Amino acid sequence: MNSENFPMPARRLAALATAAALTAAPLILSARPAHATGGQGQGQGQGHASAAVLRAGLDVSLLHHTADVPLSLSLNEVQAPGDADRTALSARLDGVNDGRPFSVLRADVASARATATDERAEGSVRLTDARLHVPGLPLLSLIEVGTVTARATCAAGEEPEAEANALGAVTVLGRRTTLTAGGPTEVRVPGVGEVRLDLAEHRTTSGTAAATALRLKVSVNPLRLNVAEVTGTVTLAEASCETPAGEEEPAPSEAPESSAPAAPRPERSGEAPAPRVEPQGTRSNLAETGGSSVTPYIAGGALALLLLGGGAVTMARRRRG
Repeated sequence: MNSENFPMPARRLAALATAAALTAAPLILSARPAHATGGQGQGQGQGHASAAVLRAGLDVSLLHHTADVPLSLSLNEVQAPGDADRTALSARLDGVNDGRPFSVLRADVASARATATDERAEGSVRLTDARLHVPGLPLLSLIEVGTVTARATCAAGEEPEAEANALGAVTVLGRRTTLTAGGPTEVRVPGVGEVRLDLAEHRTTSGTAAATALRLKVSVNPLRLNVAEVTGTVTLAEASCETPAGEEEPAPSEAPESSAPAAPRPERSGEAPAPRVEPQGTRSNLAETGGSSVTPYIAGGALALLLLGGGAVTMARRRRG
């Protein structure tokens, strides 16, 4: 063959050009950029839960209106994960009881618990044989209750639940009171004040739940211990929760798979497309890798290398001639 008589430089040039043309395109095409898959292996969010035996926001006016002192209190207020079981709460206010501590709540049982996992969140409270006092009323209880409970449960894939109960006798400002769930109960004591009670409130949404056993709106005029008036709200036995992400997390990871076949839709025309010859697996791979804007340049480079090889062969033949 004529190629056996090529000078050594020409044969080497032709061989190198041909080999480069055959290998350059697949090598460059294989160096395409990677695409993130996303959504795999990400941690699932936990739910949230909280509970409190008592929350109070009161305004205390001293005698002769010399001062208005705010009083914000809480007992056994916990966030998940947590629990508490203190059975007594006292407070101290400047100008009240000569600056000495005064009792706010005493109970035989006062427990609050909040838990949260990837599957379930729950807050619960139990209060038994409790006596609540406000500044200026050291001997007369604002309210005495037998047993009050509250619970809020949020489980993944289930409807949130909330319940609250006030069991046993209830005494308000020294008066035995019957509470009803149909509406608020108001107790007025001449010379002392009035208390409005809302019993067993609970509410739920698609992802949250909350329950309150007793909510008190207070307005009393003790005229003792240098206290002229006490107003505000007191909440007994409150629990809430938020549903954890749980089983709902895999949904976002499926989105890339469902959106991949939809990519060619803009190319459809009014006519039905002709059947494709390649198997379904080939179409899936192409959809995953995608095209590149440099593809025309790669093809042109490969063609140039082929032409260079052919030109080298032609020049070698002419030199031979």
